[in-house]
Amino acid sequence: MSMKKKGEKIMSIADKERYKKRVIDEQVVRYLQNFGAICIEGPKWCGKTWTSSFHSKSEILLGSPDNNFQNRQLAMISPSIVLEGETPRLIDEWQEVPPIWDAVRYTVDQRGEKSQFILTGSSTPDRKGILHSGAGRIGKLHMRTMSLYESGDSSGIVSLKDICNGFLTQTLTGNVDLRDLIYYAVRGGWPGNLGVSVEDAQIIPESYINAIIDDDAQRIDEIKYDKQKMNLLLRSLARNESTTATQNKLLNDIKAFDDELIDRNTVALYLNVFERLFLLDNQPPFSSNIRSSIRVKQSEKRHFCDPALACALIKATPEKLLKDLRTFGFIFEAMCERDLKIYAESFGANVFHYQDYKNREIDAVIELDDGRWCAFEIKLGVNQIDAAAENLLNIRNEISKEKNGVPPSVMCVICGLSTAAYRRPDGVFVVPITALKN
Repeated sequence: MSMKKKGEKIMSIADKERYKKRVIDEQVVRYLQNFGAICIEGPKWCGKTWTSSFHSKSEILLGSPDNNFQNRQLAMISPSIVLEGETPRLIDEWQEVPPIWDAVRYTVDQRGEKSQFILTGSSTPDRKGILHSGAGRIGKLHMRTMSLYESGDSSGIVSLKDICNGFLTQTLTGNVDLRDLIYYAVRGGWPGNLGVSVEDAQIIPESYINAIIDDDAQRIDEIKYDKQKMNLLLRSLARNESTTATQNKLLNDIKAFDDELIDRNTVALYLNVFERLFLLDNQPPFSSNIRSSIRVKQSEKRHFCDPALACALIKATPEKLLKDLRTFGFIFEAMCERDLKIYAESFGANVFHYQDYKNREIDAVIELDDGRWCAFEIKLGVNQIDAAAENLLNIRNEISKEKNGVPPSVMCVICGLSTAAYRRPDGVFVVPITALKN
């Protein structure tokens, strides 16, 4: 049954002629073909609504303030009514009315058809009141801010999937300006921030953080959290971007830099809130998958959902980062690992990091669905490529010596300032981040 009247024009958020394609588009199509509904989750303003609208035929926006939040009120009174419309039907910000989840699951069961609904969510609500997980009915996808390829800042002449399968056509990729790389990181990958001037690049990320602290974090559990303490923790996370800082390290960092005290329970609580708001996008450790007896650490590598947030929190302007390349090295690593996640997940792979008790590290590990794994080091300058390749080779050799060790099938250095994509005589690939795509 549809509420659409004959001759009624369905207004769409996305202008399909101007829509900027995203890597996740193919996954959305595939999931719609296999599930009755899909849920696209991710940080606010990353493009979830635009992408979902592009793939839908009707929509309702539960977060819209029009007519005193009429859509939200209607959904609260009768969730089934807002599900009526041409399919796939977009229900934006479903978490504003959590019972929508069960209503979608029930309707999918009743109709017995694929491609019925597209839900978007920029936070994970308390499961209280939600009766069913939606397993088998609602497929979940995680959307991130734009990669350099999606924003048009990578030529995309080198495929990550090809690299992971051992293929690379050696080619010159052109000069890269360090100032451009810094700008990409400070600006971030939000669709609405593309094309802004260098001077204005941080305005949006700064306001984004303020909105999270002042509004979203206060509404997620209807609890008034301490805004000052949240800000202190976020600043500590920014200072520890791309590291495996423990909660103890965060606590000590806040004391050292801000001369403030926050107890451990508060840190754990606030980290949980930030994760549920998709503000954080930590990188899990790669351990038992290696099938090696080498003892490995189990700490996640800390990342914001976009490197621009870390830059904004520590006031790392383009001018400051140009004079502090050590700090930019961590920010650059975060930007590359964001892109690797976007590209790898498009072909069913997962991204981890590796760190063992012998202080050996691999910046990024990509595990393929057939069990093979690929090792990636991330370096800003070409003068760091030799050391990065040597590190990869040493770890591979150590694992190969073990009885049940399974070495990486591919080793690659992702570089910022390389002017070519090529394979070294030792077999290690070198690829500029500004030439990479999925």
